[in-house]
Amino acid sequence: MNIPERLTALRALMAEKGFDIYMVPTDDNHQSEYVGEHFKARAFITGFTGSAGTAVITQDEAGLWTDGRYFIQAARQLEGSGVKLFKMGEPGVPSVEEFITDMLPENGTLGFDGRVVAMGEGQALEAAVAPKNGTIDYSEDLIDKIWTDRPPLSEEPAFALGETYTGESTAEKLARIRGAMKAAGADIHVIAALDDVCWTTNLRGNDIEFFPLLLSYAVITMDEMKLYIDEKKLTGDMKAKLAADHISLHPYNAVYEDVKNFKDTDAILVDPSRLNYALYNNIPKGAKIIEQDNPTIVMKAMKNDTELKNIVNAHVKDGVAVTKFMYWLKQNVGETEITELSAADKLEEFRREQEGYLWQSFEPICGFGEHGAIVHYTSTPETNVPLKEGSLFLTDTGGGYYEGSTDITRTFALGDVPENMKEDFTAVLKCNLHLAAAVFLYGTTGYNLDVLARQPLWERGQNFNHGTGHGVGYLMNIHEAPTGFRCAIREKEKHPLEPGMVITNEPGLYIEGSHGIRTENEMVVRKGDCTEYGQFLYFEPITYVPIDLDAVKPELLSQADKDQLNAYHAKVYDIVSPHLSEDEKEWLRRYTRAI
Repeated sequence: MNIPERLTALRALMAEKGFDIYMVPTDDNHQSEYVGEHFKARAFITGFTGSAGTAVITQDEAGLWTDGRYFIQAARQLEGSGVKLFKMGEPGVPSVEEFITDMLPENGTLGFDGRVVAMGEGQALEAAVAPKNGTIDYSEDLIDKIWTDRPPLSEEPAFALGETYTGESTAEKLARIRGAMKAAGADIHVIAALDDVCWTTNLRGNDIEFFPLLLSYAVITMDEMKLYIDEKKLTGDMKAKLAADHISLHPYNAVYEDVKNFKDTDAILVDPSRLNYALYNNIPKGAKIIEQDNPTIVMKAMKNDTELKNIVNAHVKDGVAVTKFMYWLKQNVGETEITELSAADKLEEFRREQEGYLWQSFEPICGFGEHGAIVHYTSTPETNVPLKEGSLFLTDTGGGYYEGSTDITRTFALGDVPENMKEDFTAVLKCNLHLAAAVFLYGTTGYNLDVLARQPLWERGQNFNHGTGHGVGYLMNIHEAPTGFRCAIREKEKHPLEPGMVITNEPGLYIEGSHGIRTENEMVVRKGDCTEYGQFLYFEPITYVPIDLDAVKPELLSQADKDQLNAYHAKVYDIVSPHLSEDEKEWLRRYTRAI
């Protein structure tokens, strides 16, 4: 079926069930940002394949809500589908909840699969239907009934990380979690977020492409932990280690029935944004519900010394791979045919040469020319184009290593590029440098600092329509709460910057129909001076790849900018050059020269 035929089939089921509106979000049962093939219901019903978006279908209309990263992509993928694009955050565009309130008839019914809607979102939807005296039915996965060749749930095996990687045992982590539970007045903690479960157990998996996560739930009490998982994924050694930590194994979906057995005297800690609506509604109404962020969110975001040492090592390996790719690209573009896809394959080939490499840490974004202006562009055989001299090539890629995950964006000048592209590139470089140079008091949030990364563009009357940076997980989610750089406030990123957090710095500029630029380094939050005014913090960049001097106009940089860039490039050379051939080393000396 094509998209219009799928919508017709869905609407027939909606009429049969008495649903006036049906909502299909991006999430899986765990509110993951990226989901496995089984859970890509929103892509199935709309044709839009981006990582963020919500579809809302009535008998007469179908809408897709997504953010600024995907406006261009969504407009192209929705063309001819019968699905209208709603650009989130733009003037005059209603929110999903406002649209539902407006479109729901009096006494109407909103339907959705309650497992793929967060508890907090479900509560917001309850408020949205209330003005129309509407009801919610969250019991039906209608997409499953029309998706005849739906992929099954992943059965990929798990793997374990030892303390040489994690720096902390599961027993120690559980003790910290129970301390946080006690402080919150809770005696039970229900966890559905995959990264929180994986961090606690020191287990990883391959249930979501690129992201080493395991489909699982956890229920933690003061004396045991129940792990809900497909037991076939675990080895005997893993099971023995879990048992030694008083962790019992239960079937993956058994959690929905088990939570019904909580007592009215129980105090249960849940995270409204990380627990699904169906699971929440199965908890007895008499039980005390304590709503707050999962304590594991901040725990895992603040990397310990072992993790930080490993992460830096991963970035050294990744820096060697990406620098070798840059050398290869500069030597071969215009001499032999290179396309977006073949370049992405070549970059992964260099990564595979590195010890401890597992797989890419997210789907590669490799866009040449006008494709670079599509913020989360993914090249396909249908869109793949050859690289040519005279324009820019944006690569946003990463590697997953046992020592951590990397995320790096470099924009390369292929041959001689026009002056306007160099001016744009240099403006983005200034954005990156100014944020990286920040010194700030403890208690500062990413929102306080975001202006540093936008001011050089704002002074030109320009902007980029995405966040400036995000936390990075340790071989888990590449986007990790609770801290980020952005100017539009998100509740899940309001936590202050803490020592040990790893966060990206990735300003950009996108000229539709022409070119895109993004320059991204990962940074560690480090302790600086402590004075009578308080504890100061600073950023240490840990991405070690040259920023393409072929695209820089030095006269547009201040002396402080030049000094900062020169110091960064000197460090890149010192760290990367010992791992290169003599030809590569000589080339790197040129591309890290002082300007």
